[in-house]
Amino acid sequence: MTLRGWKYEDILRISELEKECFAKEPWSYRMLAESFGNDNFAGVLCEEDGEIAGYGGVTFGYDTADIDNIAVAERFRGGGLGGAILEALVAAAAERGAARVFLEVRVSNAVAMAMYLKHGFKGVYARTRYYTDGEDCLVMARETGVSQVK
Repeated sequence: MTLRGWKYEDILRISELEKECFAKEPWSYRMLAESFGNDNFAGVLCEEDGEIAGYGGVTFGYDTADIDNIAVAERFRGGGLGGAILEALVAAAAERGAARVFLEVRVSNAVAMAMYLKHGFKGVYARTRYYTDGEDCLVMARETGVSQVK
């Protein structure tokens, strides 16, 4: 498996995988393409024999970053691919000077929460009725190790 940055020609397949992984609220092709075109965004994907096995994206702010999404195709789950993508996104955030990385996860997504905890994220607070279906989310954060002392 190979981790690499997104290319524009990957976006259609990423949007298809997004729909497979997030039936409730998938990002549209347009949303993914607009993110790709943003200078404050980095996308990472994992390829296996030319197939996109998983992907993720992170948006940078001044001294923080927000992980927008991480998705792994069903047949590739359970092998650590999501964690590898997560670590690549955190590394990208650190390279851009982010001291802290945030993410949001559905409270019903115990598998994702366990992965985030395993990779050093901690719960910060909950947002009630955050998703359009009324489900709450847990906001989690992790330090990158980058110091913002000037």
